[in-house]
Order: sequence, then C-alpha cells, then structure tokens
Amino acid sequence: MDIRQLQYLAALAREKHFTRAATACNVTQPTLSGRIRQLELELEVPIVERGQRYQGLTPEGERVLKWAQVILKNWQSMQEEINQLKGLDRGLSGRLVLGGIPSALPLVPRLTQKIGEIHPGIEFIVLSQSSEEILRGIADYSVDVGITYLDNEPIEKMLATPLYTERYCLFVPENHPLAGREAVTWQEAAQQPLCLLTSNMQNRRIIDRAFERANCQVNPRLETNSVINLCANVRLMGLASIMPLYILEVLGNTSGVKAIPLVEPTVEHSVGLVVADRDPLSPLIDALRETATKLTLGEMETGFNS
Repeated sequence: MDIRQLQYLAALAREKHFTRAATACNVTQPTLSGRIRQLELELEVPIVERGQRYQGLTPEGERVLKWAQVILKNWQSMQEEINQLKGLDRGLSGRLVLGGIPSALPLVPRLTQKIGEIHPGIEFIVLSQSSEEILRGIADYSVDVGITYLDNEPIEKMLATPLYTERYCLFVPENHPLAGREAVTWQEAAQQPLCLLTSNMQNRRIIDRAFERANCQVNPRLETNSVINLCANVRLMGLASIMPLYILEVLGNTSGVKAIPLVEPTVEHSVGLVVADRDPLSPLIDALRETATKLTLGEMETGFNS
C-alpha cells in the first residue's frame, strides 16, 4: 500500500467517475483502475462496486475511504510542517473542506478571501451543513473546519475561534405594514406568514426557543435549508422571515426588503470557527484559525455588529 493508491481512491470517491478521477490525478484511467485493484488485493476486500461504470463503493470500501482520508490529511499536514521546519518559503498549499451553517455562509468569502491573499495556494470546498453535520464531519475527517454556533449547543473536543455575534431581524417586503417600525416583538412576528430554515438547523431551534420565550408558537408557510431561498420568498412571495441583520449587507441587491430588529426577547449568539482539538494541528488549519482571529478584530465585525 502507498499514498498514491489512497489518493486515487479519494479522487474516485470525489469525482464518481474513473476517467475524471484519473484526469484529476494526472494519470491514465487504466493506471488509476489498476492501482485501486491492487489496493483491493492487498487488503483482501472489494472496494469498488464492479460494473462498466462507477457504481459506488462497497461497505468495505467506504471504511477504507474513511481511513484513507485520515491518512491523506495527516500526510499533507506532515509535508507542510516539515517544509516549515526546513525554512522553505513555498507558502501553504492544499485543500480545506469547510462546513458552514446556512446563516453564516454569506460571510465565508470574507474569510477565504483574506487567507487567499496570504496563502494563494490553499483551495476550499465550502459546504452548507447543519451544526450536527459539521461536528460529525470534523469527527470523521470529512470536514476540516466548521463555522457554527459556539454558545448554544455543546461543541466538545473542539478548538473555537469567535467570529461575530448573530442578532436577529424580521425580514419583510418594503410595503409591509411593519416595514417602517424600529423594532418588532417576537409575538408580532409570530402573526406573520413566515418562511424559516428547516427544523434540523440550529438557527431554527434558536428561533423556536425565542418564540417559546415569547409565549407563542409558529407554523411556517414554507421551510428551506437555504438562506438565499428565504430572501427570495420575502421579496417575491411576500412572506416574512427571521434572519441575521448582516444578510442585507452581504447579499448586496436587497431592494424591496426591510430588516427590523426583533425584541422581547433580544436574542444574540456567538458564531465562530471550530476545528478538532488534535495535536499536531494541520498548518493549513492553523493558518485559517490565525486569519479568523485577525478578522474577528477587524473586517469580520465591520458592518455586521452595528
């Protein structure tokens, strides 16, 4: 067994196509297929479901893939750290998988842009996930970094870097009767035709608890796992929604929509970057955490906590 076999397997699982995986690895398709077949013989288990086209991994293959991802991430981290110890000024390079809660995703470009200015060799895969999916992904190495709530539900065995404070507003069309108000109570919001994130999202659980504190219940007209879809339904369908204030600023063209602060109760939660508390820590992850700390003191707060 060698690193290339594991790289080929990871590429095949990612691309779900033998030819595309071979192209990504800069080898021929027969070479990639042959090395994976060799890995199956060495481990004495079937890894790939056999057929004329890629049909997925066997149960044994899924477990091999998990271990391969762990080994490859540690291999990449070791190479980066050794280069640093040698004093080689090559700049960090590699790929980080970042999982973010839907309400935080509009802010992710601020973080990736900043670290890209320092380390242009780092690439990102950004996924929209629930807080539970983020923590599971970090635990099984399928996600490197998460952006999620830090003070609402447990985040055990994690290193946390605060980014910003999330505050909530009622979003309504600009011609809505409440659009001119300086503040709206949660009880008033409960009377509106609402579109909200789905119940598996921690943001939704926060909102539901706020309504409970205000002694009211809601039955949303529409549920989605997309913040963009929430904004579209406010603008085009005339529904109301509850989202963080910064959504207006990040999404840019928000004409026709008003955001009104919610009170009674006032609800605030800290959102930040989380990574597994492992030693040693990947240099790529360490660099991202350092960048996040700088953003916390500067750009990340600009405009969002006013």
